[in-house]
Amino acid sequence: MAELRDYTSLRVGGPAQKFVEVGTESQIIAAIEAAGDAPILIMGGGTNLLIADSGFAGVVIRITNHSLQAEIDACSGATLTIGAGEDWDEFVATTIDRGFAGLETLSGIPGTVGAAPIQNIGAYGHEVAEFITRVRTYDRQKKAIKTFTNQECEFEYRNSHFKSHPGRYVVLDVQFNLRTGEMTTPITYAELATKLGIAVGEKAPIDATRKAVLELRGAKGMLLNPSDRDSWSAGSFFTNPIVSKEIAAKLPEGAPRWPQNDGRIKTSAAWLMEHAGVKKGDVHAGAHVSTKRVLALVNGGTATATDIAELA
Repeated sequence: MAELRDYTSLRVGGPAQKFVEVGTESQIIAAIEAAGDAPILIMGGGTNLLIADSGFAGVVIRITNHSLQAEIDACSGATLTIGAGEDWDEFVATTIDRGFAGLETLSGIPGTVGAAPIQNIGAYGHEVAEFITRVRTYDRQKKAIKTFTNQECEFEYRNSHFKSHPGRYVVLDVQFNLRTGEMTTPITYAELATKLGIAVGEKAPIDATRKAVLELRGAKGMLLNPSDRDSWSAGSFFTNPIVSKEIAAKLPEGAPRWPQNDGRIKTSAAWLMEHAGVKKGDVHAGAHVSTKRVLALVNGGTATATDIAELA
């Protein structure tokens, strides 16, 4: 019986009643159908999961397919179709090595390609939605393949159509369109621009940008590292609130306010937490707030899932 703590970055969680690894599209669909009416948990890299101490009373299907299709044009760039089980950062590194630009600011995000569109992963001024052209899924309700265009994915900040319809769609592969180039688009994130030694709005080499992003993430415990307990986490446990102008006007003086295209205002979860009294390193039983940033909750080595949930 597989212990799910061995498959998650938080390193907590009990056993799976049944555990299946699937490496092809046909195996993924067959495993889903074979589960019948049993509860199903689809797992990729296990970096965005908090598994209960009692485990999962159903079928855990771990997706590991690594299929690749590429259409490359020397002028227009590349259209890449990647299997859902591919490691996200290994994919990003490969695109940069091949001279494709766009994903460099998303370097170091743990997890798989198939998970990327579900919560529309993003970092340092960019989201994966900017580069996705389509997502192929298996619709568990209709028992059929369903392909979504970018617009049909309904991407929002850390959200998508798939996340809004939990359990229905299983991502099979994701198609990306990337341009050919050695330089980034203008860097809009001040912290990254400072790290690169440029002004906000200037461009930078894509390989230097990847290196800078990895160093920034590593310093925050945001790169998986067996020797860094602050990386025994699920990344940012909390997301930045997006609120109405009326609510934003009532925030304390000094709270960050970033206007959004829809008229709402994004503010900083970290700022709010710190000013509410949450401190880096705060401890609850075996769990604690990261010593590097308040947005991450960490397994200090002895944490249970209950400890982490209570701390949250």
